[in-house]
Amino acid sequence: MDSYDIFGIIMIMGVSVILPITVISLFLRRKMDSEKIKKEIILAALEKNANIDIENLVRKLNTPEKLLKEKLLQKLQIGLVSVFLGVGLLAVIGCFAYTGGHYREDFNVFGFLGAVFLAVGIAFMISYFVGRKMLAKEMEAEEQNLRQVK
Repeated sequence: MDSYDIFGIIMIMGVSVILPITVISLFLRRKMDSEKIKKEIILAALEKNANIDIENLVRKLNTPEKLLKEKLLQKLQIGLVSVFLGVGLLAVIGCFAYTGGHYREDFNVFGFLGAVFLAVGIAFMISYFVGRKMLAKEMEAEEQNLRQVK
């Protein structure tokens, strides 16, 4: 075994095992800390004023989820960015093929990445258009509910 092989194995292990575990643990720690802070706020409010409306306080402390319209627009944005990246990578392949003199691996890598980005982008855009049609009534009811709350 060469030292490059060992380094490669360590890199693969780090990226495929250690990195996801670290990201998940940081996410869970942040969520647990925010829940702990919310509990402390509620307990402090109860100690100062026993007649406080707990349900209203909890509702105010919870961050509102994104509206359906915002979620759909985020899907459209991700889809458009992915499509443009895919088309750009495929255009780079076209330039490589036109000018010549490049390694065959360049074609394979950029072609694969371009196809993946293009497919993911198209999937997100389809999800946006189908979701917009299917959730039109829910989005309208959500907007009316939001207007009533304000």
